[in-house]
Amino acid sequence: MTDFDPAAHLPDDLLERIRGRAARYDRENLFPQEDLDQLKDAGYLAILVPRELGGAGLGLAEASALQQRLATAAPATALAINMHLVWTGVAKVLADRGLDALRFVHEGAAAGEVFAFGISEAGNDLVLFGSDTDASPTADGGYAFTGTKIFTSLAPVWTQLGLHGLDTTSDDAPRMVYAFVPRGEEAAGRIVTRDDWDTLGMRGTQSRTTELHGAIAPADRVVRRIAPGPNPDPIVFGIFSVFELLLASVYTGIARRALDLAVETAAKRRSKRIGLAYSQDPDIRWRVADMALAYDALPPQLAALGRDIDEQADHGARWFSLLSGIKHRAATTAKRVVDDAVLVAGGSSYFASSELGRLYRDVLAGLFHPSDPESAHATVATAWLGPLES
Repeated sequence: MTDFDPAAHLPDDLLERIRGRAARYDRENLFPQEDLDQLKDAGYLAILVPRELGGAGLGLAEASALQQRLATAAPATALAINMHLVWTGVAKVLADRGLDALRFVHEGAAAGEVFAFGISEAGNDLVLFGSDTDASPTADGGYAFTGTKIFTSLAPVWTQLGLHGLDTTSDDAPRMVYAFVPRGEEAAGRIVTRDDWDTLGMRGTQSRTTELHGAIAPADRVVRRIAPGPNPDPIVFGIFSVFELLLASVYTGIARRALDLAVETAAKRRSKRIGLAYSQDPDIRWRVADMALAYDALPPQLAALGRDIDEQADHGARWFSLLSGIKHRAATTAKRVVDDAVLVAGGSSYFASSELGRLYRDVLAGLFHPSDPESAHATVATAWLGPLES
């Protein structure tokens, strides 16, 4: 990553155009279609696709740095694109380990397809280890999925939905089935996207609820059948590692933008009490320094974990605690940094038109993504103390 130049893949002028649209997408609760179109034209959706398949051939450390950069301009756009990048990242993790099952994801991304992430289900805290969605085998080797997926980012535009469901009828049942359902005329009536995304923050992601009514994944898009519950299968590691790393990257980007805005504001505001800019006020200087101390720890951790995934480092049973830990730290640190930036900026940040006000709302979403604080602490406790005694 020594010679990596983020601006080569996400140029300054593109970043500023995206930044300039973010407030409108948030205010009007719109999907950032122009952002997606321009990022696609720039090859951004294929950054994790190998060069020989038409992509940029980047690693996860580089993708993390780019997602941090994108999130400084438009967190909702970055979070939406994240879900597409998760699948291209999983395809990379599997390919690096000699598994070609997701080659079609890389080929599709290079050709302009948009992949969405259909894993979350209301009340399903098993996440990757179980599903309330029924996966029923079809006669030709495919699967029909029936259930409801929540927080389906990219809902208005995805062309392929990567999802999981539980097969309870096959001879070797139960089996968790990971597959991809195409969106097209043949899916009409089988896939229903609710127009129900009206949230406090991250509005541009348009992470709407998706109803599946026998949605068909053809046989060549059924990529994995594994036992439910904790499983060392590469698909589980791939999804968990890339999802956590890129989520942490988005929230780290929010923290960086909040820190930059605090610095800018401190230089502009003048204190009646001391007659100088707030940047000369000892209390403000301490607060900004505290923000920077917290933020500075995150990018190196993300870079190191990204390289370790790419290079197949052996962290053994600690992998899941390291990954859930970086997501938890990034989300909670970003929340703390934004809180302090609001205090530095003062009452102007309370207005809906304020960028810091928008960051304040957007950063809250980080608390709800897996791994949530309870899950992260349970995972880390098990890594260090062993499992709970039964």
